[in-house]
Amino acid sequence: MKVGPAVCAPAVRRLFQAADIVIDGDRPWDVRVLDSRFYCVVLRQGSLGFGETYMQKWWSTDDVEEVVYRLIRVGLDRAVRILPARIAAVVVGVVTNQQTPVRSMAVAERHYNLGNDLFFALLGKYRNYSCAYFDGTDSLDRAQVLKMDLICRKLKLDESDHLLDVGGGWGHLAHYAATRYGCRITSINISDEQIRYARNLCRGLPVDVQKCDYREVTGTYTKVAAIAVLTHVGPKNYRPFMRIMHNCLTDDGLMLIESIGSRFPNTTGDPWFRKYIFPGGVIPSIGQFKSAIAGLLTPIELVEWGNHYVPTLQAWHANLLAAWPTLNARYSETTRLMMEYYLLASAAAFRAGRLKYWHLSLAKC
Repeated sequence: MKVGPAVCAPAVRRLFQAADIVIDGDRPWDVRVLDSRFYCVVLRQGSLGFGETYMQKWWSTDDVEEVVYRLIRVGLDRAVRILPARIAAVVVGVVTNQQTPVRSMAVAERHYNLGNDLFFALLGKYRNYSCAYFDGTDSLDRAQVLKMDLICRKLKLDESDHLLDVGGGWGHLAHYAATRYGCRITSINISDEQIRYARNLCRGLPVDVQKCDYREVTGTYTKVAAIAVLTHVGPKNYRPFMRIMHNCLTDDGLMLIESIGSRFPNTTGDPWFRKYIFPGGVIPSIGQFKSAIAGLLTPIELVEWGNHYVPTLQAWHANLLAAWPTLNARYSETTRLMMEYYLLASAAAFRAGRLKYWHLSLAKC
């Protein structure tokens, strides 16, 4: 017998009431159901269905971030792990390597190659697709400068250094390190859109931007920066990744990892984020970090500053909305809703403490 909205709706309403969210209520964080199919899809598919139905305009709210924050705070994001589809994804993550070189390219094609105009509108002047450092400033651009400088200072960069910038993005960290600290940089990336821009940005500087998977790294470096790349490495590759970094680092070298983190070990990512944002993406835990670096790299300092990611994501969302009248000539409304849900749901997860953001400084053993 097919179960319809008449059966699913009361169950969903009760779940949302536990988070003080009223279906068709009038508070900013209440949810307005615009298509009754929403109820059964959410019950069957959990977070995947919740995100997809937002993109399909089956529900709306005045405050996506607060809705997701409240759902996380009462544990509904973890409760959906018992759904059959989620259990199957966990099993696949345990048995197979979801971040092979071929699968890693899917991330570049699906997300990072969406288009520079979209990301540039989102990210601000410095195009750093990672957490900014809001230390005494409300400006996203200033906070990104502060973050780049913090990385350089933690790595103790100077003119004698050769920095390996792993997953160098659009090249702004490499540009900053070269112009402000005078070091030589090798920046590796697998996104054609980012590589093209980074090479132009860094023209005339001692920066070599290479299309290179981390598994193909050669040479020796005094410093290594791995900024916002660990989510793309995957549990089966954490140890090989760290071994490669260890092997290319000089004996007195330093490494800095900046990464989203989880309190719990993971073998797979959230279904909606895996499908629409980062295919194969998995958020590591501190325990997984420790296992990966054992006997290779020694922790010097671990700093958690996920509170800085909330205003970063909120600023990106504000930029997206401001630029949309121009961007909508090229991108669909579904893309806007996808990016909006991604940014605000992520901000909610950091606010709720479900996600962490770490700076991990390391020395070679």
